[in-house]
Amino acid sequence: MRTALLVLLLSTGCAAAQDKVAFFGLTMLDTSLQTTELGLDPAEAARLATLEETVAARFRSEGYELVDLEPERVAIERVVNLAKCYGCDTRIATRLGADFSLVGEVQKVSNLILTLNLQLRDASSGDLVRGGVVDIRGNTDDSWSRGMRYILNNRIFREE
Repeated sequence: MRTALLVLLLSTGCAAAQDKVAFFGLTMLDTSLQTTELGLDPAEAARLATLEETVAARFRSEGYELVDLEPERVAIERVVNLAKCYGCDTRIATRLGADFSLVGEVQKVSNLILTLNLQLRDASSGDLVRGGVVDIRGNTDDSWSRGMRYILNNRIFREE
């Protein structure tokens, strides 16, 4: 029932005041040869932080409350990737009193090929409510931003 209500609320562009989201941020998955040979790129860390701010700001502007993650910080830090932890994200979200878990990834295959992924799940059931994946070309501030805006506008907050 709550999932159907969220789909209705998302499609109309407004969230109920009580809808709480545990946003666990984005995980960087880097399988590129560039990083192996040249080391970590500080610009990518900055881009990741910017995307997290973009996602958080958009959810707040749509009327969602982002819950404080600190009470579960130890459990969160034990997990390498909350987007692929067999439901630990929704269990943690439930303990935090959230209705939904929000997780994402940026996978870097190379400086040319990257993939962005964002998933909103019902905390009580673990069901995927909304999600999106987009491949981007180019490792730039602009390509990352456009990719995440596409997911937010066309997959998470799309109007039906």
